[in-house]
Amino acid sequence: MGSVLEFDEICKEFHGVYALKNISFSAKGGEVLALVGENGAGKSTLLKILGGDYQPTSGNYRINGETKKFGSPNEAIRAGVGLIYQERQMVPELTVGENIFMGRLPKRRGIVDARLLNQRARALIEEFELEIDPEEKLKNLSVAMQQMVEIMKVYSRNPSFIAFDEPTTALTENEAEVLFRLIETKLKQKGIIILYVSHRMEEIFRLSDRIVILKDGELVNTVHTADTTEEEVVRSMVGRPPEKIFGELKRTALREETVLSVEKLTGRGYRDVSFSLKKGEILGFFGLVGSGRTELMRGIFGADPIWRGTMTYRGKERCFRTPQEAVANGFGFLTEDRKEQGIFPIRSVRDNMSIVYLKNLKKACFIEARKENQFAEGNCREFAIKTTSIQKKIEELSGGNQQKVLLARWLSVKPEVLILDEPTKGIDVGAKAELYHIIREIANQGISVLLVSSELPEIIGLSDRICVMKEGRIAAQVNREDASEETVIAYAMMGGGAAKEAEYE
Repeated sequence: MGSVLEFDEICKEFHGVYALKNISFSAKGGEVLALVGENGAGKSTLLKILGGDYQPTSGNYRINGETKKFGSPNEAIRAGVGLIYQERQMVPELTVGENIFMGRLPKRRGIVDARLLNQRARALIEEFELEIDPEEKLKNLSVAMQQMVEIMKVYSRNPSFIAFDEPTTALTENEAEVLFRLIETKLKQKGIIILYVSHRMEEIFRLSDRIVILKDGELVNTVHTADTTEEEVVRSMVGRPPEKIFGELKRTALREETVLSVEKLTGRGYRDVSFSLKKGEILGFFGLVGSGRTELMRGIFGADPIWRGTMTYRGKERCFRTPQEAVANGFGFLTEDRKEQGIFPIRSVRDNMSIVYLKNLKKACFIEARKENQFAEGNCREFAIKTTSIQKKIEELSGGNQQKVLLARWLSVKPEVLILDEPTKGIDVGAKAELYHIIREIANQGISVLLVSSELPEIIGLSDRICVMKEGRIAAQVNREDASEETVIAYAMMGGGAAKEAEYE
């Protein structure tokens, strides 16, 4: 049967607020146990307790019947705990072999034995049936292969169990498939306990044997995956079925005024793109990987050069040379890569929120701290941002709350056009519902939105019209009332010949 992991009445309190309340469940070797719940449900806190980063306020956890209390991550590692976080714990400048055996490099007479190191790494790579050179620097590998190296690092320590925290956030579909096959074959067959945290229901239902559902730090239910449905899991997480989320959104009638129009716009990754955007409209952009959606948005925002074509904004032909010029003219851009291009991780919630609004908080040449605090606190209330303080580092907030901070940042400058590129990426169902209401309210206030999303229900549920892109071109424009998942995906895969292009009325 392999190892057994048990949590018994685990509680964790932060400054008088319980992040976990009386959590009890168990997992056994060769089983994939999924942890699901909204941001703030307690999933990551539980993993950090298991990994020795946090100590429980009360309760116990046991491995093979023995009560444990890890005082540090090193203690947890020595006891067979392997944690793989969203952000890889690797050194890009070191080789694959050096990363795998970091802290355990074989030595001869006090000097690292490179031959033995690469021999051991090569044997492990062959066991995983991968094609990687152990002497290659990690930074030269794809994201998926870097993920595999981290898994091999954990696996080489002979762990009793491995916990994955949102492992596919930065992976393409093909790269994620490599990871899934590894979990389904190598790790399960070895009898390793696998704890799998993800907001993606298709992954949960493919990989897991059982699902632990958390809400507000409490255990709602533990169910066998084969005996439940996605709708039942979502209902347990957020209190209502998924199809009701979009039906609850308030919509106002579209205005006639055209704010932005582009004609035969061409740049890196897209060509001959034409569309118009009405005041207060949400214009969705959907396409498969490589369709050019993000590249198009970066061109419009001035982050990348436009090669040819025209862009008319506020009745005048414009072409922004820099993002600063776009912002000065009423554009905002919530980027796809929140961690790398959106937030300043080690800066506070307040600093991240006010960065584009500072000129309005000045007196003479100085920023007025009182005004900046009032600005941040007011936005936290308006956007229901969950944080113990505006001085808290933004990297310590959940993904959904980070995204709310970024939305507050851009809305503070009162943009006329707001570009949202994958605004709910890496965010759970409950936080998504909150963001959907915010986005629709933005449009209802008259702000025009260019929405890029890879999720069909999201693009159909939020948009007034949908531009479907294929290989850098717009294959079709579909009105919301005519859109179905089958129609949109057909355009994305087969192009404009799949059906007659819908006309905007």
